[in-house]
Amino acid sequence: MEDRAIQDFYPDDFSHCYGCGKLNAAGHRIKTRWKGDEAVTHFTPESHDIALPGFVYGGLVASLIDCHAMATASGAAVRASGHAMGEVPSPRFVTAQLNVSYLKPTPLGPELEIRGRVKEAGARKTIVEVTVSAQGVVTAKGEVVAVPMPESMIRNR
Repeated sequence: MEDRAIQDFYPDDFSHCYGCGKLNAAGHRIKTRWKGDEAVTHFTPESHDIALPGFVYGGLVASLIDCHAMATASGAAVRASGHAMGEVPSPRFVTAQLNVSYLKPTPLGPELEIRGRVKEAGARKTIVEVTVSAQGVVTAKGEVVAVPMPESMIRNR
């Protein structure tokens, strides 16, 4: 697994995301790293991430899938360019489609493992498959369509 996270290479002006932004003090600040052909992150939900006693709020699960998929798409684009992370600017992606299947209730307490794998990659979109597991049990799956961030979302620098 590479030492630095994909999100560590996002430019500061793109690092405010609630799920993965290193500059968002109130956010989750997930860190996605490659482990072979999969992108992996870990996250431990806190007591305020509750749906009902003992279980994680489904919106958190969707958020983790979403942000992890965007980082996976970014890292895959850098890899496809033949570069290592940090050698070129990390491209930013946004969500065009997010499908989440909740397979089992996600328990509150244990660390969650989120794994992403690129299913399809092209110039216009990247499709990422993501699983969320708690204590080795897959509790949710997602398929996310990531597209390059449109110019209209980029602020003047």
